[in-house]
Amino acid sequence: MKLAGIAFTERGARLLERLLSRFQEEGEETEGTVSPSCAEAAGGLSIRRETLKEWTKRQFQQADGLIFVGAAGIAVRACAPFVQDKTKDPAVIVIDETGQYAVSLLSGHLGGANELALRAASIIGAEPVITTATDRNGLFAPDVFAKENGLEIEDMGLAREAAAALLRGEHLGFFSDFPVEGTIPAQLAFGKACRLNLWITRAGNMEKAPDESEEKKTERPSQYLRLLARDAVLGIGCRRGTKRETIEAAAESVLASQGLAMRDVKQIATIDLKQDETGLLEFASAHGTKICFYSPEELLKVPGDFSDSAFVKKTTGVGNVCERAAVLAAGENASLIVKKQTRHGVTAALAVCRRTVRWR
Repeated sequence: MKLAGIAFTERGARLLERLLSRFQEEGEETEGTVSPSCAEAAGGLSIRRETLKEWTKRQFQQADGLIFVGAAGIAVRACAPFVQDKTKDPAVIVIDETGQYAVSLLSGHLGGANELALRAASIIGAEPVITTATDRNGLFAPDVFAKENGLEIEDMGLAREAAAALLRGEHLGFFSDFPVEGTIPAQLAFGKACRLNLWITRAGNMEKAPDESEEKKTERPSQYLRLLARDAVLGIGCRRGTKRETIEAAAESVLASQGLAMRDVKQIATIDLKQDETGLLEFASAHGTKICFYSPEELLKVPGDFSDSAFVKKTTGVGNVCERAAVLAAGENASLIVKKQTRHGVTAALAVCRRTVRWR
C-alpha cells in the first residue's frame, strides 16, 4: 500500500514521522511532507514545495491512502475537488496533531480507510473513529466482503441498496458458483432467494440467476447483486506485427469456449520478447488489462504438461509460450482450462486459479 502523509505543525510533523516510520517497518511504501513553517521539525520528512491543492491532486492520482495530520476541515477542503466515487477514491484519514483521534474520512470500505485508521490508531495509541453504518451496527458489509475476496461489485447502486436493506433488518439471499469456507453471517440466507441477493460468479456467466423453486419465490421479483470473480489469465503468443483485431478474435474464441468474457480476465501473460508488440499492447490497453512479461528462463521452470513446438522453441527459447505464461501468471493452484489454440498466427491459452470464497 502506498501511503502519503502531510502535517501542518511541528507537533504534527513529529507524529507523522513516527507513524510513517512504523508503516515502513510493516512493508508499506510511504511519502511524508510538512509545511515550510515547521521545517525544523521535519526530520526525515520532505518540505512541501507545492500548494496543498497540487499535493492532494497528485496523491489522489498515485497513492492508495492519504494521511492528514491536522484539522478535519483542512482535509475536507483539500480533497473535495478530487473526489469521484468509492470505487476510485483513495483512503483518506485525519489524525489530530495530539494523536488522540484517527478518523476514517473517505473511502472507508473499498478504499480501506477504516482499516488504515484502525492501524494508525494502534500505532500511536489513538482512538479510531469509524462512522460507516454497517460497522457501527456490527452488520455484514457487501463491499468489505467483496474487497476481502478480490471480487468486483457489478452495480454499486444495488450494493448501496443491499447495505440499506441490511440496516433495515432484511435478509439477503446468498449464492456462490465457488466453494465457500467459514461461517456465513446470520443476515444472509444461503441458497434461498430473497428480495435482494448476492451472487458470486464470473462476469461472462450470463445464465439465468439462481433461484428457488417456483412455489417458493417471493411475490416481488428477486434482484441479484453480482460479485464478479476476475481470476482468469489469458496466455498469448503471436507473430511479429500481428494486428490488435487478430489477437482480439483469438482471445474471444478461447474465452467463449468456457462461457467467459474479457471482463473475467485479470491479466494477460506472454514472453518478454513481446514487450514492444504494438498489437498486443493495444489489445491490453483497450480492455484495461495488465500484461505480465516473462523471460524464457522463467517460463521453462513452470511445471506441467505443455504443447511444445520445435519452431517456437527455436524462435523464443521455450517450446510453448501461451500455456506456460498463463499458468505462471495465475499463481499457485492454477489450472490450465484451455490448452493452446492457434488462430491466424496467434496462440492463446487460458488458466484460472482455484477460487474459494472465505468468511473472516
